Amino acid sequence: MGDEAGTVGVGCASAGEVIQAVRKASVDAKRNLVSVPLNKNNSFPHKVDGIFGAGKVMLRPAAEGTGVIAGGAVRVVLELAGVKNAFGKQLGTANPLNNARAALEGIKSMRTFQQVSEIRGIPVEDLMGLSA
Repeated sequence: MGDEAGTVGVGCASAGEVIQAVRKASVDAKRNLVSVPLNKNNSFPHKVDGIFGAGKVMLRPAAEGTGVIAGGAVRVVLELAGVKNAFGKQLGTANPLNNARAALEGIKSMRTFQQVSEIRGIPVEDLMGLSA
């Protein structure tokens, strides 16, 4: 589940009927929403690897106009998150649920330059090496 504007969540549920299972899974996804730090060209601020169980996912930023180059569940998660330019690679298992959750874990561990500068207590210009 995602709003294509920087928020995404993954949920899983089972029930006697498909409609009930989808409804329960969407409620589970709403409980696990994560905000995605997007830069001005709708990509990630930095590269990251996500791990969940045996699923390993490699997420890399891409230049404007590249599109989402990923397969399976990683592509779905990135597109629902609103990412327009990124590389994604599934490593390890072929289980789509573990790969989707691994992508979510990778997204959770991303930080913007502003967040890192606040943690370190220095201006963003010093962090990026722009000050003289």
